[in-house]
Amino acid sequence: MLNEVNCFKRLLHTTARTAKTPKLVQICEKWKHKTAEGVPELLRQDRDKDIYILSMFPYPSGVLHIGHLRVYAISDALNRFYQLKGYNVLHPMGWDAFGLPAENAAIERQVDPSEWTAQNIAKMKEQMKSMLANFNWEREITTCSPDYYKFTQMIFLKLFKHGLAYQKEAEINWDPVDKTVLANEQVDAQGRSWRSGALVEKRLLRQWFLGITNFAAELKHDLRYLKNWPSKVKSMQNNWIGESNGAELKFATNDPDFPSIEIFTTRAETLFSVQYVALALNHGLVAKYALTDASLQAFIKKAELLPEDSKDGFLLKGVYSRNPLTQEDLPVYVAPYVLKDYGYGAVMGCPAHDERDFQFWKTNAAGIPVRRCLDVLPGEEEAGELPFTSKDAVMSDSTLEYRGLYSAEARKQIVQKLHSQGLGRNVIQYKLRDWLISRQRYWGTPIPIIHCSHCGPVPVPEEDLPVLLPKVTGLKSKGNPLSQIPEFVDVNCPTCKAPAKRETDTMDTFMDSSWYYFRFTDPENPKLPFGSENANKLLPVDMYIGGVEHAILHLLYSRFIAKFLGSINMWDGGLLKNEPFKRLITQGMVHGKTFIDPESGKFLKPSELRHVSNPEEPVLIKATGAKPIIRYEKMSKSKYNGANFNDCISKHGADATRAHILFQAPIEDVLNWEESKIVGIERWLVKLLSLTSTISNRGKFDVNYTTPKDLKQEEADLHATVQKLIKSITESFEVYISLNTVISDYMKLTNALDTAAKKGLVRDALLMHSLKKLVAVIYPVAPSISEEATEIINKAQNWAWNQYRWPTCEPVIEPSTLKYQIVVNGRMRFMLTAEKDFSKCDMETILSRLLSLPEGRKYLTNRKIKKFISKNNIISFMLAK
Repeated sequence: MLNEVNCFKRLLHTTARTAKTPKLVQICEKWKHKTAEGVPELLRQDRDKDIYILSMFPYPSGVLHIGHLRVYAISDALNRFYQLKGYNVLHPMGWDAFGLPAENAAIERQVDPSEWTAQNIAKMKEQMKSMLANFNWEREITTCSPDYYKFTQMIFLKLFKHGLAYQKEAEINWDPVDKTVLANEQVDAQGRSWRSGALVEKRLLRQWFLGITNFAAELKHDLRYLKNWPSKVKSMQNNWIGESNGAELKFATNDPDFPSIEIFTTRAETLFSVQYVALALNHGLVAKYALTDASLQAFIKKAELLPEDSKDGFLLKGVYSRNPLTQEDLPVYVAPYVLKDYGYGAVMGCPAHDERDFQFWKTNAAGIPVRRCLDVLPGEEEAGELPFTSKDAVMSDSTLEYRGLYSAEARKQIVQKLHSQGLGRNVIQYKLRDWLISRQRYWGTPIPIIHCSHCGPVPVPEEDLPVLLPKVTGLKSKGNPLSQIPEFVDVNCPTCKAPAKRETDTMDTFMDSSWYYFRFTDPENPKLPFGSENANKLLPVDMYIGGVEHAILHLLYSRFIAKFLGSINMWDGGLLKNEPFKRLITQGMVHGKTFIDPESGKFLKPSELRHVSNPEEPVLIKATGAKPIIRYEKMSKSKYNGANFNDCISKHGADATRAHILFQAPIEDVLNWEESKIVGIERWLVKLLSLTSTISNRGKFDVNYTTPKDLKQEEADLHATVQKLIKSITESFEVYISLNTVISDYMKLTNALDTAAKKGLVRDALLMHSLKKLVAVIYPVAPSISEEATEIINKAQNWAWNQYRWPTCEPVIEPSTLKYQIVVNGRMRFMLTAEKDFSKCDMETILSRLLSLPEGRKYLTNRKIKKFISKNNIISFMLAK
């Protein structure tokens, strides 16, 4: 038996030194089928605690990348932990399968997008299985399946019924490359498309919108209930919704078609300093004058190319607006700096108290002095040069009855006065705009509306859902081919039966992903998106895991749809106010090692690099011999810094790969991927298996062994260490979601057992008892190794033990013996392990025990004792010289 153990150790350590670890890979393959099933169903039957753990479902692009590996390693570790804890875990997986990439790929490859998508799903599903992800595949959903998008259409119709889905002509963001509309959230700060990178154009089109602004107040204020969301994400949503408390004021005009201009302001107290009114390029009054004024037309055309913060302006000659408070006539300008979709597309210009207005006035009305109406607070230094923008101020002498009031009080009184005159009222404005969902592309959920010249937009009857996407042979260009298919477009009106036209826009794919977590609770329901009983039982999602890049788009839309469905009693979110995700876990991105030529700045391919033995400069550029710049950057093909998901698992095994990616960084941090460092994880796994074999073959043990009370000091120390680490691992899973420290604690626990086994000071039965705990707690991260270690134990012991229960923390046991320091003439000479009350014995008894030991005879034989002290764990002798 000992020869077998030694051979096993040599094999494992040899494979570890070569860093190829074929044995670890073989172990993962051996247990692949069993670990994919998770904790066996037989052991889950009595479970009555539910928990819903969900990772954001992927787009089926054809291959999973290292970022996917990270998020699914996190979710699967949590899934397996709660299975061991006795929970009925819902851990589903599906595919966000509609969208532009599939359509563009179909055009390039001349294949049907549904075929391309199906092939990619099959490949990615195999990858998930290779990383040992345990998902509820019986609940799998695919958003491009008619069985799914039937209910996306049904939810749209419910929004339509409640006035929250509507069509209007609007200036939209047009992607000239992908030839489709983009929501505001899909355009970056540089005005580029979030997907194609093209500069976005502005067009006027009739589009479908969802009334997310109807829920703006709830979406903002209910963030306070999301205690377990990252503050960064809540802050991003809060800022995007952008609540402003202010006043809506009416500025009368001398134009009969526009008797007043409505303006929103948060600073009504500055009305005394208003010197002009500025209108957005698309304001109705501007549009009227642009019909007959060629110079205005030219300005608008020019302004559309200017940045939004441009201070250019165009004076509308002969048009005046009246200050509702002072009754002064004001000039009216057209200005690109006025936001088109915030407030009412108009601002009151206060050059003395607003930086933007000051710069605009300086550009367009040079030489005309600005008028201030605010002064600094009493006791403060004068503000100096204008503009004076502080909101903590007092009204100046020029403000009549408001003179000397604090600005906040003056603001309140001014709005009250204007309200009594019908010229103003307190309102709350939001930066958030309604959600534009129209897309002029093929591969998406058809909008279930029929346009009738008699009845207007008519919803497709629910019994006729789904409105199926017609098969299109050979997509030839980007854009929407549905409008060119008469058999799809030409229908009869469901209401009056007259000839009508079907809507040809498809939905934004964020609509598909805004409710998928509901479908997972009831994926086979043929009549409804989900049953309320299932949703109320399983929702909100207990842990939702995904990238912080979805903080605004996906998460905001999902919150909106969940709140809408709650408002029509399709589910009850209870105390969490119809919020869909209780705890949000956002993992950081995975960056790859990137090599850059210091002279040209170009990214270097692996084939352009030469690895050398010098540890100071291990990589050089082949062509020049120069040292490259090395940085960690977001993985991309253009930077040649990607890592192959499949290669890593095939070289190191799924368990080592999972543990490595969890160990490298805290979940929320960016992870700098270095595959070479996985060797540390491999050595740990090798040590663990070797330790399991060693302890298992030391004798026969009782499978129901419990920790005895009579522990020696070394045994009590080990027992305490084991309990401390089990507690730490449990809290890291359950409270902190700190999986890098879980791996660290696994290693500490392994090392503690290994050290104890080698020293031989702990009874073997206690070592086995502790080893079983270690084998159980590694199961969430390294299920194959856990299974292999269990098999080693059971074969050696002839047991049928399984590791599918999370170990409890046992109370710390006081040792039955203590380690005593034996001090001679003031110096500690050696240690003695003896019973706890040994120090209370008389000197003769203690001396007799010590003289029976070699160390005692060395220091105490035939020596005259002048003084003897025995207290606590110190026994001291003062000897005559």
